[in-house]
Amino acid sequence: MEKRNQTAFPGFLLLGLTDDPELQPVLASLFFSMYLVTILGNLLIILIAGSDSHLHTPMYLFLSNLSLNDICLSTSTIPKMLLNIEENSQNITYRGCLTQMSFVLIFGGMENCLLAVMAYDRYMAICHPLRYTVIMEPWFCVLLILLSLLISVVDSLMHSLMVLRLSFCSYLEIPSFFCELPQILKLACSDTLIDNILIYLSSCIFVGVPLSGIIFSYVHIVSSVLRMPSSEGKYKAFSTCGSHLLVVSLFYGTGFGVYIASVIMNSSRKTAVASVMYSVVPQMLNPFIYSLRNREVKEALRKFFNRIAFFL
Repeated sequence: MEKRNQTAFPGFLLLGLTDDPELQPVLASLFFSMYLVTILGNLLIILIAGSDSHLHTPMYLFLSNLSLNDICLSTSTIPKMLLNIEENSQNITYRGCLTQMSFVLIFGGMENCLLAVMAYDRYMAICHPLRYTVIMEPWFCVLLILLSLLISVVDSLMHSLMVLRLSFCSYLEIPSFFCELPQILKLACSDTLIDNILIYLSSCIFVGVPLSGIIFSYVHIVSSVLRMPSSEGKYKAFSTCGSHLLVVSLFYGTGFGVYIASVIMNSSRKTAVASVMYSVVPQMLNPFIYSLRNREVKEALRKFFNRIAFFL
């Protein structure tokens, strides 16, 4: 197969979720609606968390950053897909594909880290309430957010630099609606052993460590809640972390589901459909989970809409 260097490399073809031209408008409408709901829902969470003084706490600071990250993650993938459908094109340049892959890795890793940070916040609030305000000071919360961003950028930079050294063959088709790292590696003509080893190592470190921290936090949270004497205290404690636990289950559940689907399914197109579950759906549902299950958020939403109605 003919190798092409990176200076003359034309780019890739994003095959999307279907090659049926009749389904393309339906698919575009569906993804545009999901993108719009994601943007508006997460922006609403950010607005109410910033406008309501009762929500100026570490928990809602992390939630606002999670919502901002969800907006960025969705923006990294869906607009390019909608543009390709509109232009009836499947092309994405080499530079554009590598940029998209890098941003997906950054914001995907950021979400992973933020969920671990939020679990730590709930652990401190429930298991060590007397020390909570001393430890979770604003500067420390900002430091945790910046550390999460740094970890995500370092992970993305390592993978991007490894992809830059690869040469690619004439078979340029990516069976997905965005540039995924594993799909890009499958198109390389040069040896990708080091890249695959790096993927497994970084997954163990940058996914395994935060996930272990989440599990550790919730084991101690459940243990502390069960020791509480009053049922009212138990309900209040569980309600403060119930929304976060649902978001964690959705994020990791869809991620592991896609991994299992990629192993079981022979069709790469079916795997691409499954990838929608972790790259689009959690970001769209997160605002609804927090607004429907959190009493403080619902109260802040009611006040927010009342203020808007008053000015109108």
